[in-house]
Amino acid sequence: EYLSQVDQIMVAQQVELLEVATGWETENKYSVRNKLGQNIYYASEQSNCCVRQCCGGSRPFSMSMIDPTLREVLHLERPLRCSWCPCFCCLQHVEVQSPPGTVIGYIDQDISLVYPWFSIKDADGETQLKIKGPCCACKWC
Repeated sequence: EYLSQVDQIMVAQQVELLEVATGWETENKYSVRNKLGQNIYYASEQSNCCVRQCCGGSRPFSMSMIDPTLREVLHLERPLRCSWCPCFCCLQHVEVQSPPGTVIGYIDQDISLVYPWFSIKDADGETQLKIKGPCCACKWC
């Protein structure tokens, strides 16, 4: 697969004018580029309109990553999780499939008090990589 050959990718969310002008949550779309700035994939969210408005960033969603030939190469499934809840039972969890329908791993939020940490896990649930997020990822800061 192409991703095994690159050492850096950049992900940019496409701005939705309706969302900017009205605050109405729309399905997010992203472009994925290599370090030369070339589009290598497109990702698009699939979620329910009512759930987007009521749950915001905590909403459940599916996301498809499409290559330039319009073939789905990666599929993500995220269940509903409360991002505002201080309880550790509500940590984020994403299932990663490739090809769609075949689980190849998971992205799990780890327990942390300051920085958000995420574990990238293989299909057996073994941690392969850790990612540290920015300080204070809450909505109140």
